[in-house]
This record gives sequence, C-alpha cells and structure tokens, in this order.
Amino acid sequence: MNLGEWLWAMFVFFLWFQVIFIFIRVFADIFHRRDLSGAGKAGWILLLVVLPFLGALIYLIARPKMTEQDREDLQRVQAMQQRASGYSPAEELEKLSKLKASGDISAEEYERLKARAVAEV
Repeated sequence: MNLGEWLWAMFVFFLWFQVIFIFIRVFADIFHRRDLSGAGKAGWILLLVVLPFLGALIYLIARPKMTEQDREDLQRVQAMQQRASGYSPAEELEKLSKLKASGDISAEEYERLKARAVAEV
C-alpha cells in the first residue's frame, strides 16, 4: 500500500465515520423530541431507513432551529451553571444595597441592577 492509497483509505474512513455520526445524532434527536408524536417519529425513522441520505438531509433542513424543549433545556443548563459558579442573587442584592447606602450608585441604578440580578435566577 503506497502513500496515496493510505491517504485515500483514511479519507474514506473519515467520511464513513462522519456519516455514521450524523445518523446516530439524527436518530437520537428524533427520539429525544417531545413535540413529535409516535407516528411522526415512526415516519422519520422509516424515511431514514428507506432513503438514508435523503431522509437525513430532509430532517436536518425541516427541523426547527429551536423548539420549546430546546429552550427549556437551555434554561436548565444556564441555571445549573449559575449555581455551580457560586452566583447567588441574595449576595448580589446585598452588594447592591451596600453600594446604594454608601452613595456609589443612585436609586435608579440600584433598581435596574436589582431587576437584572433577580431576572438571572
């Protein structure tokens, strides 16, 4: 096996790896979605089995960019990251009240920053 054959074999292996990864990801996404009925999921799976490449392409084009489920998952992850980072709205409000009492920020700034700190929860 010369260098050209070896490079071609690696390229083909890479492409097959990518194709398999795409199909696994599409199947996982179909089964993960709560906005699709059982018949809808069965239809997508049937399309992927009968016409794999065309079915995957159609699914990737037709899938909404962000579903309600995706928004919920994103909010849940952001809340977990805030808790893990040690962010505490109570501590933030305490700092803001000290800044207001010392005169470093105005009452309007205090209310605006307080609303933002509470909204981040």
